[in-house]
Amino acid sequence: MDSPYAVVGLGNPGREYAATRHNLGYRVADLLIQRWGGAFTGGRGEYLAAPARFADRRVIVAKPTTWMNESGFAVQGLVSFYRIESERLLIVIDDVNLPLGRLRLRGGGSDGGHRGLEHVIYQLGRDDFPRLRIGIGVQEPPPDLRGYVLAPFRAEENPIVEQSLVEAVEAVETWLDEGLDEAMNRFN
Repeated sequence: MDSPYAVVGLGNPGREYAATRHNLGYRVADLLIQRWGGAFTGGRGEYLAAPARFADRRVIVAKPTTWMNESGFAVQGLVSFYRIESERLLIVIDDVNLPLGRLRLRGGGSDGGHRGLEHVIYQLGRDDFPRLRIGIGVQEPPPDLRGYVLAPFRAEENPIVEQSLVEAVEAVETWLDEGLDEAMNRFN
């Protein structure tokens, strides 16, 4: 049997972080499961997992229960348990280097300064897996970047954020149904 696909939304656990800029990955994971049906349950590691089907593909949607900067432990456990192949693993993260609401999908590469993605790459020992970045934008680097990413969006930003989440879900579905190149062409 082919290995399943996995979509892992990175974020921080706990209600106090639910609406923060750093939790867009979690929010995309939640939207996918709401749309496809299913529920998150404890995984066989440091993550919540929801098995689902989309476009005749078996998909595991997951959210690490570790802190963002330790996400690699959860992703490594998920990849090992389900025997996920690199090209079938999609990591969804926020990105301060992209304008608010902008999406960027890539088939591999560096962590781009994202500490959660950096830990995933370190734990997996490779960077050849797709990642979907969602811009949380910052015009000037704030003096406290940690405070910025752990803050909620401003009211006037929320419509842009909501639209970017809808587009991120569509990008994930396109990746699953039509492949990485088509998803990149359509959403980058």
